[in-house]
Amino acid sequence: MNTKQRFYVFLLLSIGLINELVYSQVSMPNNLKAEYVNQAPKIDGVLNDEVWKTATKINNFTQRELKFGEPATEKTEVAIVTTEQYMYVGVWCYDSEPKNIIAKELKRDFNYDLDDNFTIIIDTYHDLRNGFMFVTNPNGARADLQVFNNGGTTNLYWNGVWNVITTRTDSGWFAEFEIPFYTLKYRTNVTEQIWGINFERNIRHKREQVLWQGWSRDNRIQQLNHAGTLTGLNNLSDKRFIEIKPYATAGGLTSKTNDKLLLNAGGEVNYLLSPTYRLNLTFNTDFAQVEADQQQVNITRFPLFFPELREFFLEGEDYFNMGFGGNRIIPFYTRKIGLNEQRETVPIIAGARLLGKESNNTLGIMSIQTAADDGQASTNYSALSWRNDIGKQSVIGAMSATKFESGRLHTTNAVNGRYSTSKFLRNKNLDVGGAFIQVYNTDIGLKNESFAYRGFVSYPNDRFAVYSSFQQAPISFEPEVGLLVRRNFREGFTDISFKPRSRKRFKRVRQYEFKPASVTYTQYDDTKAIQTFEYRIQYFGADLKSGDKMVLNYTIVAEGLINDFEISKNVVINKNTYWWRQWEADIKTFRGRTLALASNLIWGEFYDGAALRNRTDIYWRAGKYINISVRYEINDVKLSDGNFQTNLIGSRIEYAINPNLFGSVLSQWNTDQNELNLNFRMRYIPKIGTDIYFIFNQLYDTEGNDIAVKSTTILAKLVWRFVL
Repeated sequence: MNTKQRFYVFLLLSIGLINELVYSQVSMPNNLKAEYVNQAPKIDGVLNDEVWKTATKINNFTQRELKFGEPATEKTEVAIVTTEQYMYVGVWCYDSEPKNIIAKELKRDFNYDLDDNFTIIIDTYHDLRNGFMFVTNPNGARADLQVFNNGGTTNLYWNGVWNVITTRTDSGWFAEFEIPFYTLKYRTNVTEQIWGINFERNIRHKREQVLWQGWSRDNRIQQLNHAGTLTGLNNLSDKRFIEIKPYATAGGLTSKTNDKLLLNAGGEVNYLLSPTYRLNLTFNTDFAQVEADQQQVNITRFPLFFPELREFFLEGEDYFNMGFGGNRIIPFYTRKIGLNEQRETVPIIAGARLLGKESNNTLGIMSIQTAADDGQASTNYSALSWRNDIGKQSVIGAMSATKFESGRLHTTNAVNGRYSTSKFLRNKNLDVGGAFIQVYNTDIGLKNESFAYRGFVSYPNDRFAVYSSFQQAPISFEPEVGLLVRRNFREGFTDISFKPRSRKRFKRVRQYEFKPASVTYTQYDDTKAIQTFEYRIQYFGADLKSGDKMVLNYTIVAEGLINDFEISKNVVINKNTYWWRQWEADIKTFRGRTLALASNLIWGEFYDGAALRNRTDIYWRAGKYINISVRYEINDVKLSDGNFQTNLIGSRIEYAINPNLFGSVLSQWNTDQNELNLNFRMRYIPKIGTDIYFIFNQLYDTEGNDIAVKSTTILAKLVWRFVL
């Protein structure tokens, strides 16, 4: 082989290597070794301890946005040291323009999309699919969440026990994380702990996003199969411990018909059986600190969906997800537990939950007993779920949920599976899956039509995305432990989007989005007649480099009514099949600014008349101590049977003295229900894991010319944490 031939071979090998690195987004080094130390660093955000001076640092961060694949414009360094029971992460976020750093959030579980921030995600099982995510900003605000199914689902309401302190200088901002190992779940039957780990930094004033590994635009940091590795974790404590969190509430309720003293006590016991399994026990469960639901105005013929807000049920939410997705069919809906149809509290006597993972198997067990209340019998709700990881990203699972009251048993059983890969066509994401569910009642028995199913194909990528699904729920299908937004239906849905990146001559646009088709076709399952048809074309969508967004849609809609529908008081739409057309414009300015706006406008035909609908939100980030938002929503409807108008006005004031003392004031006035609701919440965290709440609720009747107080509730709640 002559010199020229050697050169060509070398060139081909180099091109192949570069191509592989480009497609896998691997930056060397892709391994970070944690160093064991006998003396833990002082958590003050200064990072001048001796352990940080000698610790191994990584700084090879690459842009995902705005300039894909280019080196970060600002230097970022990360180092990790451990003791037997704690992991410490030191972060150096240098910034050449420190005065431009955006940081206006202080509260727990802050909206980190609005500020400069730094994110850590840890895959303790190294299964490339599940992990724990920790986020902070230059103010030292804390946010955390659990990630499941390689980023397919997340639990935003998970609250781990951890701490972070930050400082700011003329060189940038710096953070020190303290994460107890007992907050995490990890394998114990291995000779060497190898975890997946990744880091992301967002420099908001530059709209720049940089990652350590896996900076593909088709993936996010939540997709753990692109993470690097963390080693050196060979001295972890597997000490079992018991966490006791008793609570006490005191307050009162006054109304026109009733005055009563509100005193309550109970608590939770969390038993770490092993780093893999945790047992949670709850007694006389209380959710007084949960914020009021965001009010909604319903001008459809289908029930509204309200998300779960209670921490106890949210923490293991993914374990009991039957894989249906969306909100058409929810086989297991935890808001059926401890809440009645009017969203009023039903007392919970006690409950138990076991969550854990061993090898490739994930197990979830839960049982809750509610008390008898207002003619409703004492009821037991139980659920058992199992999930098995297949290959690198795929999964199969099964679940059974039961409701037992007054000798009657209802069971909902489901199986699901999903094939997932991030290497379709070499480096693209592809998900294919489905779920099957069947219900059984002891008083009815098993019917042939007491089942539902769903199948889907998803190609969720940056430039081109396709999603298609089919689902069916027959007329006799009724999951009593779940929620059906629609009944007696079969539905097909396809959404196609094309999102090209802007060329150099359109410097202000980051990415366009066009949807030639977003089609929903829903039939009544028994008659095959049209229930709903919707064909949406997104003529234009643009995501600007400034963070602003705009969308323009055109939609053809059909609704098939088999019964008369009272859409508003004394306004009835007769049964028939109605076709109409409407336009939609959506504008959102970047919420990281001091003042921001989000407005959605829909106008055009509506059934046999016309409608104008608008929802506008105004956000004022006055500073890191106070944020204010105002919402106005109007539905102005003109139909052949009459006209009506609904108004929803709300405001939210979020305040924070420091990361451990914060709260909100929420006011909502709904003309459809003629109610004004005021909700004041304050939360104080004297130490991590311990909380003090103060809650003030007031409900007004606004019907007529006078505004009258219907009820007033004042509560204080103390939750203390003990570790044995």
